[in-house]
Amino acid sequence: MDRVTSMTAFATVVNSGSFAAAAHRLNMSPAMVTNHVRSLEERLGARLLNRTTRKLSLTEAGKSYFDQCALILAQIEAADSSVSELQAVPRGTLHLNAANVLSHSVAPLITEFSAAYPEITIDLTVTDRMVDMIEDGIDLAIRFNQPPDSSLIVRRLGQFRVILCAAPDYLAKHGAPSQPSDLSRHNCLAYAYRGFDKLAHEWPLSGPGGPVTVPVTGNLQTNNLETLLGAAYEGRGIAMVTSCSAAGALASGRLVRVLPEWHSGEFPIIALYPHRQYIPAKVRSFLDFAGKHFTANPSCPEVAVPVDAMMPRERVVVPQDGVTPAFMKPRRVAI
Repeated sequence: MDRVTSMTAFATVVNSGSFAAAAHRLNMSPAMVTNHVRSLEERLGARLLNRTTRKLSLTEAGKSYFDQCALILAQIEAADSSVSELQAVPRGTLHLNAANVLSHSVAPLITEFSAAYPEITIDLTVTDRMVDMIEDGIDLAIRFNQPPDSSLIVRRLGQFRVILCAAPDYLAKHGAPSQPSDLSRHNCLAYAYRGFDKLAHEWPLSGPGGPVTVPVTGNLQTNNLETLLGAAYEGRGIAMVTSCSAAGALASGRLVRVLPEWHSGEFPIIALYPHRQYIPAKVRSFLDFAGKHFTANPSCPEVAVPVDAMMPRERVVVPQDGVTPAFMKPRRVAI
């Protein structure tokens, strides 16, 4: 028999004063309660209760065992309550992972979330490649492509575009491209990392003339958006960046769009997490908060295609060939 259940039966008999009353409280038959107590006595090799037709009393061994049972059962109850409370009240450490290219979108989200939920500590890692969420202890990842792991749940949060920008001084000095082919005459600043350097040599664009691929050259390629934007601010060339990372600079006039009718792709911002059931309150709260945040602060409001058409709101990820645009695929799938 289960030892904890037997201990519970024994303690309830002592507290209730009879086997019948204990059976009623535990929703068991009196015979089952008796069997649990007898199982404990056989395991311990000692009598725990003195039984008479009129009353029950604890033996010396029973008194000592009851005191320990009460302590153990109280600790079990406290453990259960603490987990239930964690499920209900948002608190603890939330381990997040985000794609490098989405760091500018995630930063204000975390600032607002931390203000709303001060009892949650954020532990954020930013990577180009998708991490192993289970092995690395990640509660939730914010990425832009579907991973090959079919066990993950995906929920859409927002969207962004990959666009071209440059400083007004650069364009005044070198001229503004009027068509994609003009990019080959400019210093093109590229986002790239080991195993994913295709954008250092060619830029795929979509626009009024349909999809085109333009060969480009430049003196900077990096996987750090701050470095890429910094070079653009200094007038060193034309940068391919995300709409969310350039939003502030575009609004202030520090950067301007290059070939504004063209872009290098529209992508969903998605949240990934490993379990559908028993989602901790901290994860559930972040998911809901992030959804409202991106609805109120769209990273790319000019996108005409509804994101719902690109990504269901929540579903299990299933590997699919061709989901990731070819120019965004590294040697290993990264999101």
